[in-house]
Amino acid sequence: MIDSNVPGIHIPVLKCVIFILDWTKARVVTDICEKEHVRFHFIMKGRGTAGSEILDLLGIGSTEKAVILCLEQDVGVSQLLKEVAKKMGLHNPGAGIAFTLPLSGINLPILQVFKKSIEKIFRISLDAEAEKMSSETKFDLIVSVVNRGYSDEFMARAREAGATGGTVINARGIMHQGPVKFFGISVQDEKEIITILSTREKKAPIMQAVSQAFGISSKAGGIIFSLPVDGVAGLDLK
Repeated sequence: MIDSNVPGIHIPVLKCVIFILDWTKARVVTDICEKEHVRFHFIMKGRGTAGSEILDLLGIGSTEKAVILCLEQDVGVSQLLKEVAKKMGLHNPGAGIAFTLPLSGINLPILQVFKKSIEKIFRISLDAEAEKMSSETKFDLIVSVVNRGYSDEFMARAREAGATGGTVINARGIMHQGPVKFFGISVQDEKEIITILSTREKKAPIMQAVSQAFGISSKAGGIIFSLPVDGVAGLDLK
């Protein structure tokens, strides 16, 4: 494991790029990833949390979502976002969203793959839209892991606190064999991961509201944390 904060070690600056869009459009993004030689990209199935009236307003016909996670060098992120925005029309309602997260560490074999691909050439001059995506964002990603069956109530409380929507991914907790308790609370295997992209000023009230109702000591058994987002495309959060 290599920590990017260790002095004296020169490593490529890597980002995690996440796309959330309609499942039927996932192939467009994966094709772009292959065209741009993105070394690592993974796809998961999730579901949107917006109500039917919101879906109608946004022009989204289904709540089934694709969550695509990519690892890419910082030098290539703007080009990747630019190509996806051009193909998907990320500035149009219902097209989907994309955001980037900084990495603080990565295992050495993966790092070596990126080092060997540094010669990849990207255009230096980017259009105004691509620059706006990477330079005018102050967002956070709120990640919550709760027991299965609480996502609807969770999102209702989050919206009351200012959230505009979220994405739910079904998951399974991995624990030691036998009965497991965390802070005296039984841990269920079946989980829901709820991700909410929020403006920085709304992050605290949203996290406070959902933590009070769905925290680790509740029946939902929620673990809630946030990550800084350093680039956003396709979403205008007020």
